[in-house]
Amino acid sequence: MDVRDYQVLFLVVVAVSALLVASPALSRLLVWPRTEFFTELWILGPNHMAEDYPFNISRGQNYTVYLGIGNHLGYCAYYSIQVKFRNETQSAPTSFGPQNRTPSSLPSLFNVTAIVPDESVWDYPLSFSFDYEFNETLFEVRFYNMTMNRLTLDLGGTSTAWNTNSSKFYGNLTFELWLFNSSTSVFRYDERFVDLKLNMTIS
Repeated sequence: MDVRDYQVLFLVVVAVSALLVASPALSRLLVWPRTEFFTELWILGPNHMAEDYPFNISRGQNYTVYLGIGNHLGYCAYYSIQVKFRNETQSAPTSFGPQNRTPSSLPSLFNVTAIVPDESVWDYPLSFSFDYEFNETLFEVRFYNMTMNRLTLDLGGTSTAWNTNSSKFYGNLTFELWLFNSSTSVFRYDERFVDLKLNMTIS
């Protein structure tokens, strides 16, 4: 090999090294810019799949679901999920409407917070049970408390009436997504929620 061959080899090594060093910067230039920034919120059943969700609820029985967040906001985000329980006539949250996208006016019973990096997924198990009784005189189910992840939460005597259309006593477990606003240093409702409609059995 003469000196010119070594020069060619040297130039090839330098070119390959330069490409490897520049590849992160090149990838930013070659990839289409992101135009949509949003958060995903979902709930999965006890087997970590979108099936077998709790529905027919028995007193004192434990049930498990999994909450999930997917961050596509373009930055590391700080979230809070507010857990609320309501009957069919109480305030429900709204999302993706034309205006007035609001959370439920009911107080949060249980909060879960999470810091999720951009383009990452967060997953959290929730185990819950209910203590309630059937009032034969009023023909309603009256709730005493709910246990969530071994923490007892007072439901303050919330009750649910008989749904004559479906012949069931419904309760609704709602999970609202709130996003921390660094400018105001407070959480704001992110216009997303998931919920479980539950049939409170009395047998």
